[in-house]
Amino acid sequence: MKLQEHHARRLLGAQGLPVPPFRLATSADEVADATAEFLSEGVERVVIKAQVLVGGRGKAGGVRLAGTLAEAREAGAAILALTIKGIPVRRVLVAPAARIERELYLSAVIDRTARRILLIASAEGGIEIEEVAASRPEAMLRVHAHPHLGLLDFQARRIAMGLGLPRDLQRGFVRIAKGLVATMLAYDCDLVEINPLAVVEVPSPEGNRLELQCLDAKVTIDDSALPRQPDVEALRDLDEEDRTDRAAREDGINYIRLEGTIGCIVNGAGLAMTTMDLIKRAGGEPANFLDIGGGARADRVEAALRLILADPAVEAVLVNIFGGITRGDEVAHGLIAARQAQVRDVPMVVRIVGTNADEAHAILADANFITAESLDEAAVRAVAAARQPAPAR
Repeated sequence: MKLQEHHARRLLGAQGLPVPPFRLATSADEVADATAEFLSEGVERVVIKAQVLVGGRGKAGGVRLAGTLAEAREAGAAILALTIKGIPVRRVLVAPAARIERELYLSAVIDRTARRILLIASAEGGIEIEEVAASRPEAMLRVHAHPHLGLLDFQARRIAMGLGLPRDLQRGFVRIAKGLVATMLAYDCDLVEINPLAVVEVPSPEGNRLELQCLDAKVTIDDSALPRQPDVEALRDLDEEDRTDRAAREDGINYIRLEGTIGCIVNGAGLAMTTMDLIKRAGGEPANFLDIGGGARADRVEAALRLILADPAVEAVLVNIFGGITRGDEVAHGLIAARQAQVRDVPMVVRIVGTNADEAHAILADANFITAESLDEAAVRAVAAARQPAPAR
């Protein structure tokens, strides 16, 4: 689950990270009100940022500066009228514009191979970090947090020195780096990213000083951990969530859309991966990963087929069920019900083995389904069916 920037900032702030103050606005008037509040506190300019779960906001005109109420109102209205990568802007974040001296990159991610949290840093923040990692991997500094003790002080200091930070900023960097790891652990995150982590000039009675601030934040949460993170799940932005993904989650189905033409309904993640491999070997491309899970009854099978057929690219469906807890006859009844309710005809190839497989075959034969004995045969038939007109219902 991805969080909007304003939610991500709040999570970082809750862990003690230096996040500048901000306000959320949904209209040009609210943008002007927030700007007036900051200007009254001595802020010279504000930054107004579109809140959408896609990258490239700045290039699309979704990030603007304003130094007066009129400029802020105009900028807010312009940004709220945008659609960025197909997503309409409904909210903007208003914050003081920082006097940036230098921009860094810092993130914490799950390294599944090492089974540890990996801290990644670069002296080149504020740009497409993927390009830096691909073209100059030596510019990325990496360290694994301790599996029990978290990120240790000396590890963070070593990164700070590698980034060329002066001694008076290193203590702040250590606090931020450890805070990222603490955020990962506190909220079951897959990723916590600050880009840029900026060295900013801050006025003070003794004269301007430099400090580190988190000027942008990106956080993604492990979906599997959401049952124990109800407060975080409440932050989900349903307006920007794909309808099919939302329906799959509500039906308890593990679903990932791909770019092929062969829809897949399978029980078990490993079997689903094997099914996708065999579709490719047969010359086709899977349209999705879909695992209906063990013990799936007819209603879940019907929901799975509905999800798949919502993708207009699907030209055929391959159903591959290994009956253990799942009963083959239940799957067959679900397929029949789903076919009767579907809004468009696509050929379906069904392979069911295991519990009540014989009953399933009889039910499907009476309903004129295409069946297969082996998975290889099913994959070949599904690919061939996708290249032919759909059979009559």
